[in-house]
Amino acid sequence: MAQRSTASLSPLVEQRPEGLFCEAGGFYIDPWRPVDRAVVTHGHSDHARPGMGAYLTASPGLAAVRERVGGDAAIEGMAFGERRRIGGVELSFHPAGHLLGSAQVRIEGRGEVCVITGDYKTAPDRSCEAFEAQRCDHLITEATFGLPIYRWPDPETVFAQINQWWRDNRAEGRSSILFAYALGKAQRVLCGIDASIGPIGVHGAVERLNPHYRAAGRPLPETLRAGRENRAELKGGGLVIAPGSARNTPWLRQFAPYSLGFASGWMAVRGARRQRALDRGFILSDHVDWQGILETVDASGASRVGVTHGYADALVRWLRETRGLEAYALRTEYAGERDDAEGGE
Repeated sequence: MAQRSTASLSPLVEQRPEGLFCEAGGFYIDPWRPVDRAVVTHGHSDHARPGMGAYLTASPGLAAVRERVGGDAAIEGMAFGERRRIGGVELSFHPAGHLLGSAQVRIEGRGEVCVITGDYKTAPDRSCEAFEAQRCDHLITEATFGLPIYRWPDPETVFAQINQWWRDNRAEGRSSILFAYALGKAQRVLCGIDASIGPIGVHGAVERLNPHYRAAGRPLPETLRAGRENRAELKGGGLVIAPGSARNTPWLRQFAPYSLGFASGWMAVRGARRQRALDRGFILSDHVDWQGILETVDASGASRVGVTHGYADALVRWLRETRGLEAYALRTEYAGERDDAEGGE
């Protein structure tokens, strides 16, 4: 029998082929292969995968997780801040600010507190719960945008830019097509734009998820399902929000003439808009930027920091050389922020 490949990261977590494992609690955190017990940080498809025996997640994000893993899955929710004894550890969920119900996982036991951030952001966002920094001994943070070049502008400035782009297009008889991830980013845009400018349409992938946000009391404006039945109302002046997978499809062509925009942290990179054949790029990410990562590490008080996906190696070097921390890169199968399809961020 082949020997299992494992790597101990701390007294509480180790890396296994299936993902991060807490042996003292008998559960995995955001596993990428089928396991008996999965603790899930949020409903994006690279974190919430089907095939697990049972799922535990933060209650506000339970509906989104169910969308990803299937209606028949055994999923249990826990309130933010609730503490539960699982095996030899105490587990709790705390807001990550990434999207509705997204959570950090806090594990306490064996003389250590370990916090796994999952995907997170520290910027204000009316569509979800605000990030809450946690004190711990061992922090595992994402680094999707873990380079100094990634520093996000004020979100209200970005929404003002989107509104002005929409107004200009409407005045010239063009539809405004804004690509944004169906879960999280699309709802953040909806909560931030000026709905008085004109009609707002959403792709079916976005429409399917909006009810979860409305049920949670998030301030989404009235929207139309963007399709043949509402094409006349949206064409030539409406704002249509769609996932990136809708590019170059017959569905998109029905709203011509149009201007194409994209809301993403990748728009901070010079040339990214041209490479994607876009008319406008808006720097709006649901991941933390460079400064936010450093502030989160400092606020945690952690002496040991693991860094997952994105620019992990660069951030590890920075934390070692400038903060004197015991930092290491953790290889995962998480995708971070992508621009290609629904099911990303």
